[in-house]
Amino acid sequence: MKSKNNFPIYLSLAVVLGIAIGISLNGNSSDVLSLSTNASQEKKIKKLINFIERDYVDDVDTERLLDGAITQMLGKLDPHSVYIPKENQQENIENMQGNFVGIGVQFRMINDSITVIQPIKGGPSIKAGIKAGDRILMANKDTLYGKDMFSNKVPKYLKGKPGTEVNLKIYRKSNDSLFNLTLKRDKVNIKSVDLAYMLNDSIGYIKLDRFARNTYREFKSSLTALIDDGMTDLVLDLRGNGGGYIDIANKIIDEFLEDDKLIVFTKNNKGEIDESYATSIGSFEDGGLYILIDENSASASEIVAGALQDNDKGTIIGRRSFGKGLVQIEMDLGDGSAVRLTTARYYTPTGRSIQKPYTKNGNSNYYKDYQKRIASGELLNKDSIKVIDSLKFETPKGKVVYGGGGIIPDVFVAIDTTSYMSNFYFNSINNFAFDYVDNNRKRLEKWTIDTFVKDFDKDHTVIKHYLSFIKDNAKPSFKTKKSLQKYLNASIANVLFGDVGFYRIIHQDDKMLQKVLILEEQE
Repeated sequence: MKSKNNFPIYLSLAVVLGIAIGISLNGNSSDVLSLSTNASQEKKIKKLINFIERDYVDDVDTERLLDGAITQMLGKLDPHSVYIPKENQQENIENMQGNFVGIGVQFRMINDSITVIQPIKGGPSIKAGIKAGDRILMANKDTLYGKDMFSNKVPKYLKGKPGTEVNLKIYRKSNDSLFNLTLKRDKVNIKSVDLAYMLNDSIGYIKLDRFARNTYREFKSSLTALIDDGMTDLVLDLRGNGGGYIDIANKIIDEFLEDDKLIVFTKNNKGEIDESYATSIGSFEDGGLYILIDENSASASEIVAGALQDNDKGTIIGRRSFGKGLVQIEMDLGDGSAVRLTTARYYTPTGRSIQKPYTKNGNSNYYKDYQKRIASGELLNKDSIKVIDSLKFETPKGKVVYGGGGIIPDVFVAIDTTSYMSNFYFNSINNFAFDYVDNNRKRLEKWTIDTFVKDFDKDHTVIKHYLSFIKDNAKPSFKTKKSLQKYLNASIANVLFGDVGFYRIIHQDDKMLQKVLILEEQE
């Protein structure tokens, strides 16, 4: 089951820090564990914990105390060496593996009820006939509605082991019916490719959400389908992509680079270098390529952008990327928790490190970089991006590139400030969009995604209804009203068609995609 409390948001105004980025499989847990041989240090820690448990004046949760100590210890290293508590580790594993075991629904809490936004393709729910708008009232003997039920509590009732049964009581609003269903939990895919379609007769588009275990398979399938549709140029959208597995990023890069081209290399604390090269398997080596990045494109996304830029392949469009050039290995601590430790740095083919500066005593400033970019003006003007001459490199064709803090695009596109909306508008539109679809499902069934994108709400009836809905809480300007209409239509399309509906609406005036079309005309 995949919670969907928030619809996709076009402009990300803060760096998402929760995604596992830059994970390497060049090492494993047993290798790391074998290094921990200092018995005196282990004895010291055990002695302290036993002393606290036995003699401390008040009751204390020593497990929580130890968690805090580990977090503090890793905080003295670098911003990406982190502790993952056991209560968060399962979700982390699911995100990176690209699947989970459950009934397979996207949901929101609507009026204290679990409301299905979409059953997930291929999952048990869609096979059993669960539909968008259904309310899940009970799972086995557990009541799932009421004021004390929050989204983060829902998974424990609907997830489980493969093949286990869950008995659901469901209310279907469309025909005012109440019925029971028994489902067998099964593996459900968490998609990595948000969207893949043809922008026009020759340009294809693929948006990647992360680099998880299933990402290359999904990407390859989408790439093949677009080639079959006549694609000669591809837009690979990595905006907001926080990264993932390096080996998966390398596989995707290999689709574009010729045999034996250097993709990336890593260097550990012993100076050992591990290089990755392209093979002969690439299916789009001769195609045109545009890569979209922004300030939230990190780690594996930057490996992709850097490898292609340094090999003079394609055009990087957007804004300077996040700037993470560190590689982590994850170690299971044996109680369900884990540590993700930085064990190497990675470098682009020209030898660039794109890791931005950090201090080893406190990382709070590291995550204020976005605010610094706003203040410096670099989100609006490429000339405001500071570069360091000593970190200047050249590609084989003589293009100048820089290390030291993210990938600087070949073609700069400023952030679209006209699309900014307050959280009030986002939240109210999301709620209004769901209610609108929920109350009009039969009438909306006539729309296909193509006709919806082209013709929905041409007479502005729905946006007027929304503005009337919020009239006592906000008075948007004319410019804001235009943004509200676009986001409202996109949110309704999301409820009807999923992410593909949302992005198809948003892409109608996407500045980076418009830049791609301009560059194509200049070819």
